[in-house]
Order: sequence, then structure tokens, then C-alpha cells
Amino acid sequence: MISPRLLVLLPLLLTALPVVAQQGIPLITVTPNDNGTESYSLTIQILLMMTALSVLPAALITMTSFTRVIVVFAILRQALGTAQTPSNQILLGLALFTSMFIMTPVFERAYSEGLEPYINEQLGFREAADKSLQPFREFMLNQVRDSDLTLFIEMSADTTIDTVETVPLKVLLPAFVVSELKTAFQIGFLIFIPFLIIDLVVASVLMSMGMMMLSPILISLPFKIMLFVLIDGWSLVVSTLVAGFYI
Repeated sequence: MISPRLLVLLPLLLTALPVVAQQGIPLITVTPNDNGTESYSLTIQILLMMTALSVLPAALITMTSFTRVIVVFAILRQALGTAQTPSNQILLGLALFTSMFIMTPVFERAYSEGLEPYINEQLGFREAADKSLQPFREFMLNQVRDSDLTLFIEMSADTTIDTVETVPLKVLLPAFVVSELKTAFQIGFLIFIPFLIIDLVVASVLMSMGMMMLSPILISLPFKIMLFVLIDGWSLVVSTLVAGFYI
């Protein structure tokens, strides 16, 4: 049932709609400057900022080392057999700050070459954006596999691509993500082997002793955790991942 208060407010809203429609709310206000340039209203600046913030998570995943790091950590947890320990939040946090550590030189170059001159009004927006993206392009080109890059160049059917420097982001980004996934699964395979051997040994021992009703995972889990702790596994995995981006 409609509230009596809404019935009272409804005529007022209906009478106010034509006034609002007649006056209008400007979405973009352009103000000409003395030097011939134009400045946009605060409304469109906020809109552009919110759009950039919505794209930021996707950029973090696709243009940085985050993909490789989080996939390796997930495979490592699966190899240990510790179910949800460490939790997803801990793995995401560790992957995020590890990626920030890896990408610090790239972030510093992007800021000093593109963002800082733009803030100081030394560069225009388009030129500053190109200079800010250049360190990320070089990072992705150094990590992408040639076979993956060639595959996406062929699928794009872009005849204007003649050198690596002219590869557009629409081709470089998917090639980089696929290449990172391949590398992450290769690292995960090498990490999985020692723990798989422990599982096989424990299962063989239990079978030989006739303990077929006892779960091998329950017995092998303490040995896998002990092995991982003795070799300082987390430091070894993180240091190997970091070194893999700058070898």
C-alpha cells in the first residue's frame, strides 16, 4: 500500500519536473583560457577520475606482475594441502605488496616522466599519458614471450605493426597476460613436485602397512609443512619471483 506521505509528495514532484527539465543540469562546462586552451568543469573531472579508478583494478592485474605472483601463491597453497590457510585475504595482500615491490622502478619512472611534468603543467594530457605508459610497455615487452606476442599480432591482422615499439596496447596486454599465466603455471609445476613426492611416499608406506583406511593427506601434511619451514619456503618463493622479473 502506498504511504499517505508519498501521495502528498507526488504532486509536488510532478510539478517540479518541468522546471528541472527546463533549467537543465550542465554535464560539461568548457571555459576558454587566455592562452587559447580550454578547461573543463569539476563535474567532468570527477567523472574521469571515477572512470580511471574503476579501470585501476584491471590495470593492476593485467599490466603488472600481480598475475604471476597470485597464481604461484595459489598453486603453492594447493601443493601444501592446507585448504584455506593462508586465507585468500592474506595471499592477496602478500601478492599485492610483492607486486608493488617489483613494480616500484616502473612506478617511479612513470611518475617522474609523465605524471610529475603534467602536474607541473609542463606536458599536455595526451603526451603525459604516453610517457607514463612507456615504462609499463617496456616492462611488459621484457616479460612477454615472443610466441605469444606474434600470435596476437597475427590475430589482430594489423599491417601497421612492423617493430616491437609499434605494438599497440590492445595487442600487448592479452599477450602479456597469457605469457604470465604460462610462466606462473611452469613455476607452480616445479613447486608442486617435491610435495607430490612426499604424498606418494606416505601413501606407499601406508599401503605397505595395511593402513588403507587412513588418509595419506592427513599424514603427509605435517611433513610438507615441516619441509617448507625448514627450507624457509616463503622467503625462497618470494625472492625467486622477484628475481625472475629482473634477470
